Amino acid sequence: MAFSITLRRVTAVAARAAQGFCFQNRRSYHLAFLPPLLQKGILSRVESREFFTSFSLARFSSSVQKKPAADVELLRIVESEIGSAKEECGEVGEVPEGFPFEIQDEEGTNVITLRRDYLGENIEVVVSMPTVEDTDDNEEGVDEDNQGEDEKNDQPTIPLTVNISKGEGSNFEFCCTAYADELVIDSLCIRGNKVSDDLLAYEGPDFSDLDENLQKAFHNYLEIRGISTETTNFLYKYLISKDDREYLTWLQNVKYFLEKQ
Repeated sequence: MAFSITLRRVTAVAARAAQGFCFQNRRSYHLAFLPPLLQKGILSRVESREFFTSFSLARFSSSVQKKPAADVELLRIVESEIGSAKEECGEVGEVPEGFPFEIQDEEGTNVITLRRDYLGENIEVVVSMPTVEDTDDNEEGVDEDNQGEDEKNDQPTIPLTVNISKGEGSNFEFCCTAYADELVIDSLCIRGNKVSDDLLAYEGPDFSDLDENLQKAFHNYLEIRGISTETTNFLYKYLISKDDREYLTWLQNVKYFLEKQ
């Protein structure tokens, strides 16, 4: 009975106080009716503090959306993976003395670009991340003659596109694949400045169909311009380090997105 009387008194005073807090800012208007209640002795100081604390916690909990359990678990795993990636992420090794190219490495990309001038030629090499071609080890009836080729395919490789130009006009475009101890020329095209010419141009035979001496001559042509196994072996180490750094950045971007409200 006493509680009902007190509740009615609180309600009546709160109703009169409502006219006063409607025009106050959002932070304070919810609690504008507390002073009248304190002045009239309806609420003690201790009760008002308890009321204020409960009210604030209720507002806070309602304003923050709880993340789904799957999101929380994903974020936990991503943070763990970031820690592992930081341990594996090594520094980029020093460029070897006499390395003939300028390296342009843009963060957030999966390629690097090498540039140099050589006897009036402008040489540009676009190098992609190392790849490994998967082969089916369980495939039956593997020809022994092809076994060496399969082992070669299991090695990490670096795709390269070498563009050699002499000012305006046509230019050479070599598409190559670098292995640990070998540079393979996959194709050679002669590109022109006009797109229409490129679409209709004869791009030559398959490189492997060329005379063996001609193939060797083209390999020597690239080697004296700095496209050698020594260069590609360094690039392999450089790109492995870049891949680790890009992966770490990617994980950090994923974590940032998951943490956003």
